[in-house]
Amino acid sequence: MEYFNAVGIGQLNNISMRKEIFKTFAKRGWTSLLVLFLLMTFLFLLLRISPGDPSLKYISPKLSPRLTELVKKSFSLEGSMPAQYKTFILNLAKGDFGISYTYRIPVIRVIERALPFTIMFSLLSFFIQIVSGFLLSMFAVKKINGTADKIISKTSLPVYAVPSFAAGVFLIYIFSEKLNIFPSSGLTSFDTESYSFIQKLIDYAQHLVLPVITLSFNGVAVFYKYLHDNLEDVYNKPFVENLRANGFTEKEILRKHIIPNAVNPLISVAGVELGLLFGGALITEVIFSLPGMGRLTVDAILSRDYPLVIGCTFVAGILVILTNLCADIIKAMLDKRIAKGILN
Repeated sequence: MEYFNAVGIGQLNNISMRKEIFKTFAKRGWTSLLVLFLLMTFLFLLLRISPGDPSLKYISPKLSPRLTELVKKSFSLEGSMPAQYKTFILNLAKGDFGISYTYRIPVIRVIERALPFTIMFSLLSFFIQIVSGFLLSMFAVKKINGTADKIISKTSLPVYAVPSFAAGVFLIYIFSEKLNIFPSSGLTSFDTESYSFIQKLIDYAQHLVLPVITLSFNGVAVFYKYLHDNLEDVYNKPFVENLRANGFTEKEILRKHIIPNAVNPLISVAGVELGLLFGGALITEVIFSLPGMGRLTVDAILSRDYPLVIGCTFVAGILVILTNLCADIIKAMLDKRIAKGILN
């Protein structure tokens, strides 16, 4: 009887914990939607109060007033600001971003062309940041306060402080202009049609080397610093000394106890970093002329392509929210106690 009571209590606790996790993430979901709504509202106001009328470049003095009004209506620029905002929100709720002023096709189709590259580019950079930061921190923490630890730790802060555009320009100057090792822009060479499949892959990889290094440069320092500090903090916990006293080897302590405890707090940082990368590696894509969301957003802003700016911002906001939500879910799966404190 006591066994069945214990099982019943355990099941109730599991159900209660699941409900708690569900409520927590439901609240987080509503908060995320509110943030996205405020972001789009701010963007709408910012674009509408900025000087100039994007429809003017499509309107000729030879057009009749009636045709001029039709052009404005097609761009949803007629009527008062509240009327435009109402139309904007209704279209956004339906997933209709309108027609791009520049490309003359639906915005969603323009984004579909640029989004896959940004996702691939961001994931590649994210993987390099995680692996490089982990390997460097593991190398340094094995000899805490040693020469390697001090050199890497002191170097990480200046590396993090270097702006992406400065790192990109420097890499282009050294490896493209002076040494002529890697291409300075684009994804492919001009004569790739005559290349074999392997040659095309090599050419594609060569074009990505400098952009990936530029995008990963600061992130490696971030992950190294967070993980190194977490590892050092866990190393100083009393339970580590107890494990050593009980005969556990340093490798066992590091692999089974220190790394799991040190990695958990890093998940939130990883979610934020991946969200920023997905939001558009704007500077890197512009410097290296890459066909991603960052460059598309800049071009849309410069050409005052309202629907495309809104579409790019909306997609970027969704990706940032989803990556942070996924990070919270992973943390809760690793330690369900975290679910109660996510909103705190």
